[in-house]
Amino acid sequence: MHAQLGFCGGNSGDPIFTEDFGSGTTDGPELPAGTTTYNFTTGTPNDGEYTISSTTNYFDWLSLQDHTPGDSNGKAFIVNASFTAGEFYQRQVTGLCENTTYEFSSWLINLQSANSCEGNSIPVNVRFQIWDETDTNMLAQGDTGSIPATGTTEWEQYALVFKTEPGQTSVILKMRNNSNGGCGNDVAIDDILFRSCGDNVTVATAADEASLVVCEDQGGISRTLTATPDSSVFSTHAYQWQQSTDQQTWTDIPEENSAVFDTPAVTATTYFRTKIAEDIINVNNDLCNVVSDVFDITVLPIPAAPTSNGDVTICEGELGTLTVNTQNSYSINWYDAAIGGNLILSDNQNLEIGIAGTYYAEANSTEIECASTTRTAVTLTVNPSPVVPDDSSTFLCEDSSTSLDAEIENVTYQWSTGATTQQIDVAEPGEYDVIITNTNGCSATRKFTVEQIDLPRIDKIVSDGPTIVVSTANGGNFEYSLDGRSFQPSPFFDAVAGGFYTIYVQDNTNCGVVTEDFYHLVIPKFFTPNGDTFNDIFAPDGLEVFNSVTISIFDRYGKLLKFGNTNSTSWDGTFQGERLPEDDYWYLITADSIQLKGNFSLKR
Repeated sequence: MHAQLGFCGGNSGDPIFTEDFGSGTTDGPELPAGTTTYNFTTGTPNDGEYTISSTTNYFDWLSLQDHTPGDSNGKAFIVNASFTAGEFYQRQVTGLCENTTYEFSSWLINLQSANSCEGNSIPVNVRFQIWDETDTNMLAQGDTGSIPATGTTEWEQYALVFKTEPGQTSVILKMRNNSNGGCGNDVAIDDILFRSCGDNVTVATAADEASLVVCEDQGGISRTLTATPDSSVFSTHAYQWQQSTDQQTWTDIPEENSAVFDTPAVTATTYFRTKIAEDIINVNNDLCNVVSDVFDITVLPIPAAPTSNGDVTICEGELGTLTVNTQNSYSINWYDAAIGGNLILSDNQNLEIGIAGTYYAEANSTEIECASTTRTAVTLTVNPSPVVPDDSSTFLCEDSSTSLDAEIENVTYQWSTGATTQQIDVAEPGEYDVIITNTNGCSATRKFTVEQIDLPRIDKIVSDGPTIVVSTANGGNFEYSLDGRSFQPSPFFDAVAGGFYTIYVQDNTNCGVVTEDFYHLVIPKFFTPNGDTFNDIFAPDGLEVFNSVTISIFDRYGKLLKFGNTNSTSWDGTFQGERLPEDDYWYLITADSIQLKGNFSLKR
């Protein structure tokens, strides 16, 4: 039985063999003799050919970079499969340890685009084999399975785990095409790697800490670490603890060869791990051992105090933003005291506030509590704004102007009209405002509402019996008068004798008076000729002012009942000596050039 493809299930050792095929812009060099049966080319590889190149820009293949991280013009093994399936690569790997489990891995990518071969591209399918050094005993093999042409530029890693036999220190790696060539089955291979495979080894403290972050001001920190292998590969365990400051260079710690290790007092970031092997003889042979998980003790330096961007001055009613800068993206906390005090705002380089005072910014680590030893003071000064009178409303008489006064001195003014004086004259109704700025540069705004008072506009004046009724075409707080001296709020003048009058109308804000002459003719609405000497005759009042007057009275059928002139303008309700019945009657009065018509009632 041979292992299928799969990665080491535990921890791995450092790489003991790598092949990244180099770098450069020139194709090659050709692989050593015996490595492949394919033909080398420095140009486009055809079926059964290969090249070592930093480009894959051949045919309609994907154009991509090699896999090796950090390479500049890194190369890969570019293979155009032969028409006949079979082996295309073999390489001997030496210097292994006997009875040791290893992981082989390599990165592959199908070079065909998604639309190659009209969508019928032959998939890549590679078999990895590990043989003993005699090339007669296969230790393990596994297939990638079909890798279709999807057009992705992401490399995929494949791995195979195997174990060397007693006395065996080298193996032969072989790669075979499981598919014939043709349109498709074009592959790039990079970063072939061998490394030892062992138990999954965790490192933790008794409190189950897998790492530790501390602040520099905590002094030397130490921990008791325990390495715990899962025994999935090794049956026995030998240890050698190591430490590093960069996880690149590791140094053995003398006499630390057990599963439990007490770290020294750490004052700077240090990393610890243990090498592990089944035999003490192999623990220091990097071809045979594996390494555990790394336990980090990260010592954070105490942050420097933040740098202030300057004190801030604002005006009353505004918000000021206090800001500081800090290195390494530390968190900033704001306090109301240089030491202790109350936390105002956390994790923000900007403090927005409107209360005058000095505030203190402290830098702190974003990982743990590790604060600067001092805090940076930033002061907010709040200057008073001008105290202005309340907004006001005023009135503007029609066709006149009024004065607006800011009513505060020793400041500057900016009116919405563009004026810059304390007072302005306006002749239009509307909204006006003035921005008042004091010597601190602080401003306040006062608003004025100007309403126009329109002069009354008399619409009509009528006589309603002895009452004069005045109507206006516009509304307002109007007052009315018949003599221009005594005004009343009512537009009705009752019991007014007939005659010529001048009607006066004014607004009660004294914006002006309008007048109109009116002839008031008092025509009774009814009369009662019943002999009681009260209202016995129909007699219009006010006709005496006219030079020539005629009056005609008719019944409802148009029959003339009375005709009189200037000397006879009344009627007693009779016709040819006969008393007429109760009814409505009509009159026609001609006074000089004026003609008046209407009706009245006779009641008995």
